[in-house]
Amino acid sequence: MQKSTPKKYGAVAVTVHWLTALLIAGLLISGNRMDGMADSAAKAQLLMIHAPVGVLIGLLTLFRIFWWWRFDRKPEPVGTTSAWQERAAQGVHVLFYVVILGMAASGIGMMVLSGAGEIVFGGAPGPLPDFGNYAPRAPHGIGAKAMVALLVLHAGAALYHHFFLKDGLIWRMWYR
Repeated sequence: MQKSTPKKYGAVAVTVHWLTALLIAGLLISGNRMDGMADSAAKAQLLMIHAPVGVLIGLLTLFRIFWWWRFDRKPEPVGTTSAWQERAAQGVHVLFYVVILGMAASGIGMMVLSGAGEIVFGGAPGPLPDFGNYAPRAPHGIGAKAMVALLVLHAGAALYHHFFLKDGLIWRMWYR
């Protein structure tokens, strides 16, 4: 089933969730690696993957929001969570969207303002600029730290439901 049911997420939501999760993990790893790189050519090579994947994640997130708004409804809450836990889960999901879209916007901003897009994608000669000299760098770095915190909260809650509450919540976000 493409759409969600009252008990389970549909194939579209599951696919977008897990694809986004894997791509975010890859971006966090590559972004952390680039942060400490001195070799401009190696950094540019990594950026040739990092930047388009960041845009893809932004687009997937916009698609996800549109999907929920226009075509699908999320499953009903499981009966093992209290009202405050439901509100916390909703808050974490909203923060995920805000941080993802903010990171995409700040990444695009860095590429445009610094001229790195021409170096990375256009083959323009020259070393990469110091991204720290551009305003979008600070929110991009803060967003990365916020993303790690949100991932820990999200995965921790899923594992808590799976191993301690044993309520089957984690299987709702998998294929039938």
